[in-house]
Amino acid sequence: MSFYDGSDTEGTGTRFKLFPQPPFLEAFQEPEIIEVSSPAGSVGPGPEDDRMYTIFPVDKAEPYGIGANPDGDGMYLPPWKGEILPPALPDAEGHFDYLEPGTPQFEAAHLFGSARFTMDVWEIYFDRPIQWHFKDQFEKLELTMLPSLDNALIGWGFLEAGGTHTENNGFHPYSLNFDIVAHEIGHAVVYSEVGLPVRNLDNGEYYGFHESAADLVALITTLHFPSVVETILNNTSGNLYTMNKLSRFAELSPNKQIRLAANNRVLSEFADGYEDEHDLAQPLTGAMFDILVDVFHENLLDAGLMSPEMEDLSDKLEGNPQYSSILQAAFDNNFARNPEGFRDALLQARDYLGSYLADAWQMLDADMLSYLGVGRALLDVDEEITRGRYAKIIENNFLMREVGLVKPGPRIPKAGKEGHSASARTLVPE
Repeated sequence: MSFYDGSDTEGTGTRFKLFPQPPFLEAFQEPEIIEVSSPAGSVGPGPEDDRMYTIFPVDKAEPYGIGANPDGDGMYLPPWKGEILPPALPDAEGHFDYLEPGTPQFEAAHLFGSARFTMDVWEIYFDRPIQWHFKDQFEKLELTMLPSLDNALIGWGFLEAGGTHTENNGFHPYSLNFDIVAHEIGHAVVYSEVGLPVRNLDNGEYYGFHESAADLVALITTLHFPSVVETILNNTSGNLYTMNKLSRFAELSPNKQIRLAANNRVLSEFADGYEDEHDLAQPLTGAMFDILVDVFHENLLDAGLMSPEMEDLSDKLEGNPQYSSILQAAFDNNFARNPEGFRDALLQARDYLGSYLADAWQMLDADMLSYLGVGRALLDVDEEITRGRYAKIIENNFLMREVGLVKPGPRIPKAGKEGHSASARTLVPE
């Protein structure tokens, strides 16, 4: 079990400017300077280091994977052999934080910095390097910007970031959306640590777990931006069930998001089957978010920042529409007394969940994966580390989502939409 304290690269790594949330959101219009683990001076033009490189192709017509292969054989995979835009260059000291938004070079640096920072955080939690699942064929991950792609996806040796067009003919590139890039890196972590199931195995819980895990990688990594933590706490006073930046993923506008971490979805909704693994992921993601909040409350209780009566009332009202109206005043009063104590309690809960997930994921088998198995792995980790201190929290939150009580049905085919079991994300060259 390892924790991230931010000291591993401070002063020695390579600096980048990153938007913790999309720059069109009012609270995050200024990028934040962060350091990645690659030592200053070790990241070359692109940017490129020993694990990944970034390019902005010119006239790339198809995304990698299943698209038309210009060579006419097999899968369409890196490296891109055509023309590229001028790369982002490091300054004289080896940093990229001098680049300003509005250029392809900033976009390239942002994509690289987001991917590298996400890997850094999770390699701390795993307490070792995370190998690429495609390492036998490609030494490095190719990070590609492809504006024609209305998606972002990671696959065999590549991560391609497209974007979305807005109603007023604007364009929001996914390379500037940290949540989306971190989510795709989360898929790579799962592929490496859990593995790919046998070909053509239609196990919805595996793919639902994949989406949930990728969301959790994004959520926990985002909590390593001081501005995000400050915004969350200042806006909610620690009442994390309030709609806030923590519980929103891949925001496309200030009031629209792809999916929520704080949700009330249960597995019985999918007893007859599921159309989309992102929907099937929500009960598992919701359970994990509830665990994060419960551990946060335990930390507040230990620090004397939450009374036993308040914690008990919070547990009883969880999922109740009146939660905020009844408890918000108490959160406001307690947070005003000790904002730093609330911050420490949240960061401890963040690192608890990140470290537990890293340990638990290594216990899973891709071919036999189930949500119940994920819960049991978390309980095993908790027993080993704390002698079961959080066992009831884990058990109750999984039970609330009907994990172990209901088995989701098979995937229901939907016209014009394929599941990830047949997508570029999971296809492996023969």
